[in-house]
Amino acid sequence: MPSHPGAGVLTHLDSLLHLARADRTGALWRLQEEGRQLDADIVRLPANAEVAAHVEPDLDVLVQVLGGSGHLETDNGRQALSPGCTAWLPHGARRRVSAGEDGLVYLTVHRRRPGLGVHSAPAG
Repeated sequence: MPSHPGAGVLTHLDSLLHLARADRTGALWRLQEEGRQLDADIVRLPANAEVAAHVEPDLDVLVQVLGGSGHLETDNGRQALSPGCTAWLPHGARRRVSAGEDGLVYLTVHRRRPGLGVHSAPAG
């Protein structure tokens, strides 16, 4: 059986949040291991910030709330987000995420997008 040198613990949330500047927002951590089939990010939104409504046409996304609070809005309505909440966002579904007064920290996981490749121009 082949060895997988990246297998195992990759980060620890408490340490990650402690080491990140208090004003740092966006992706605090990303899965970057070579040969992976998944992408994952730990994202921090500041108080009252949002990820504007959008549609992901190709990928299902799993969201796990790690800290703070906020709301998830989809075509099915508005739902509260708090630590421990897990949400599934199927591809093609509209979604908007907003942070509450204490901000929001969450993990996203989805299939890895294929990298951009260089291809030959079609003959003709």
